[in-house]
Formats: sequence, C-alpha cells, structure tokens
Amino acid sequence: MNKHNQVSKAAFWVLGLFLLLGVQGCKVYSFTGTTLDPTVKTISIATFQNTSSNGPSFLAQRFTEDFKDYFQRNTSLKLVPRDGDLQFEGAITAYDFAPAAIQNQNGIDQAGVNRLTIQVRVKFINTKDPAQDFEQTFQSNGDFTATQDITQINNDPTATRRITQNIITDAFNKSVANW
Repeated sequence: MNKHNQVSKAAFWVLGLFLLLGVQGCKVYSFTGTTLDPTVKTISIATFQNTSSNGPSFLAQRFTEDFKDYFQRNTSLKLVPRDGDLQFEGAITAYDFAPAAIQNQNGIDQAGVNRLTIQVRVKFINTKDPAQDFEQTFQSNGDFTATQDITQINNDPTATRRITQNIITDAFNKSVANW
C-alpha cells in the first residue's frame, strides 16, 4: 500500500469518526453556548408584568423588550406572539431600594451606599422537552452612591438595565444554555 492511500484511509476514518460523534448528540450546540434541540424553532415571550409595589412605569415593557432582544441576538429562534416551542412569561415581583452600607459621618449614621434589588419570577415552558420546564425567581442588584436617589436612578436608562441584564442572562443560561 502506498503512502498516499494510507493518508486517504486515515482521513476517511477521522472524518467518519467526526460524523458519527456528530450524529450521536441529540442537541445542536452553537457558539453562543445554547444547546437547543433541532426541532425547537420558535419562541414566545409574554409581557412581564410589574407586580412590585415600586418601580418605574416603563420597567415592565423595557424588561420584556430587552428579554426578547437578548434571545433574538443569541439564538436563531423565530419570535412568535404566542404558542412558541419555548414559552416565557413572568412578573417583576420586587423593586427595592434600601441602604446597603451605613457610614457614620460627624456622629450621624447615614447611608454610604444604596442598593437597588430587582426580582423577576420567570416561568419557562419547553413544549418539545417538558423536563426542561421551570418556574424560578431570579434576582440581581446594583449599588449606588448615597447621593443618588431613586428618582435619579429611575431616570438613568443604564442604571436599572445593568441589573435586569444580569437577570435576563441568568434566565437565558437556565433555559437554553442548560447551566
């Protein structure tokens, strides 16, 4: 057998091994870290309601739009109004602004840092694999200087967005990245 035939035969076996390993997996892996079944094609995301006693009026709509944008950027799923293969719904259940670090200045205890904590209950349904379904509360927070009051934070479009992005990423990882 000549050397050329040996190389061709080895290449054939390596290619065959890769194809066999590729067929063995039942999920499709992507560079974004998702592990979606190839039969999953659509996603529906209902508007998240703001059931917290606080929070700016725009929070529910902006959170929902950011949630949709994140999934559309990081998956190839088609967004549909309802009855998607993957379905999300939920509510913003807490929007709490409170002192996080007390400092004593001139004998007076004052907040040195204020913390905004947001909690969102997420219900996830995977119509192709119900074992993946979950309902879970995700939470994130951000610290702000004592000179920033809640009105300033609510008027800063990036302040709450940093916090809600963490929640969206956690929900993404739990639902389609299986982390």
